[in-house]
Amino acid sequence: MWGGAQLTGAQARVFAFPHCLFLKTTMPKKVKPAGDGKEEGPVPCKQVKVEAAGGPSPLNLDSPSGLFESLISPIKTETFFKEFWEQKPLLIQRDDPMLATYYQSLFRLSDLKSLCSRGMYYGRDVNVCRCVNGKKKVLNKDGKVHFLQLRKDFDQKRATIQFHQPQRFKDELWRIQEKLECYFGSLVGSNVYITPAGSQGLPPHYDDVEVFILQLEGEKHWRLYHPTVPLAREYSLEAEDRIGRPAHEFTLKPGDLLYFPRGTIHQADTPSGLAHSTHVTISTYQSSSWGDFLLDTISGLVFDTAKADVELRAGIPRQLLLVETTAVATRKLSGFLRMLADRLEGTKELLSADMKKDFAMNRLPPYYLGDGAELSTPGGQLPGLESTVRLQFRDHVVLTVGPDQDPSDETREKMVYIYHSLKNRRETHMMGNEETESHGLRFPLSHIDALKQIWNSSAISVKDLKLTTDEEKQSLVLSLWTECLIQVV
Repeated sequence: MWGGAQLTGAQARVFAFPHCLFLKTTMPKKVKPAGDGKEEGPVPCKQVKVEAAGGPSPLNLDSPSGLFESLISPIKTETFFKEFWEQKPLLIQRDDPMLATYYQSLFRLSDLKSLCSRGMYYGRDVNVCRCVNGKKKVLNKDGKVHFLQLRKDFDQKRATIQFHQPQRFKDELWRIQEKLECYFGSLVGSNVYITPAGSQGLPPHYDDVEVFILQLEGEKHWRLYHPTVPLAREYSLEAEDRIGRPAHEFTLKPGDLLYFPRGTIHQADTPSGLAHSTHVTISTYQSSSWGDFLLDTISGLVFDTAKADVELRAGIPRQLLLVETTAVATRKLSGFLRMLADRLEGTKELLSADMKKDFAMNRLPPYYLGDGAELSTPGGQLPGLESTVRLQFRDHVVLTVGPDQDPSDETREKMVYIYHSLKNRRETHMMGNEETESHGLRFPLSHIDALKQIWNSSAISVKDLKLTTDEEKQSLVLSLWTECLIQVV
């Protein structure tokens, strides 16, 4: 599972280890031919500065796929998903002053003072901790975080400061993570870790998420170990005497990127005698496995099948819930599962119970400049029967079919649901204990073909929508327009 890999490229030096690809890239450098025809040493690049806010990004933020390609460059996305994703770590070490400066602008130790003045709280926004004798020691105070106390713990107790979900406050991280949520189709969270020299914040552990590490400030010494639970579904600490020797050991510098799959055991410390280290952990794919998807869709499949099959509607044996499950009951359930598998082969519309809705209601809103009024108030021309319309914010809208969720409707007919994230609150992103609400629309199942026309076309005439009456066509597009999901072109 952790096999080796090779890569060649004009601007990349590759170090292939048995279980991981270590890639070091350098900026293009001018070379002068020597008199004997050989090349002399490279001429150092001129350092390029990036403004902390509003400056050009060395990442390609034009599209979700463009961002991911630039994030793992020079590795190709096809190579990444074929050889590394969910399989083994990838380390890309870069000698790129522009990228290093940009990474540093994402979050700095010096940002904490202004953030604390906005009302941060221990536990919710900030954790203060240190690894002592292989165990995590939490040094949180109660209530509100005061910067002077935070800095005192950092300087005198050598404590790590963990800042939760900084994309709530840092615009460029919002911009990056919003694009990555579009790319992966899964929630993308982040945490910043600031660790003083000669200290370690967390003991060896593994996570239940795919992890991308961006080194922002200083240097961080990393040790990775073979997983004891590949593609783990939960977070867990691991004792030093269980994990053996590191499979990989290296030091990250600003501009470097590290990826490792969920379940990879890891620990990191800031070397002594150096400045503090700041890195951001960007994580995704929590509870996004085939098992999760199966659990999400099977209830809808059973609901549909029971409508057509009287055997599924028949009662279970008397007292089955009071006794140990019998062999007869097991055989009966096995037969039902085979029947459901056969039915699934011919199913066009899977009924998603929760995953699509949860993703839409909990993800980041689209990144925007200004007050974001364009996301909450419809603008432009009101659509009519003669209008041509197109879908807006395609990456932020999901369309699904499910049972009617109106408790007053006893028939529980299937409906078409449209969920979107245009009105989501950035301030609550990935803060699990915060209340969130879903935003969207529902339509009768008879509207599914017309909605698919809008979803699958770059633009479509309202009068060409596959609905019975002109009134239905106008009502549909007006509903979508009012929700800011379409515009007239």
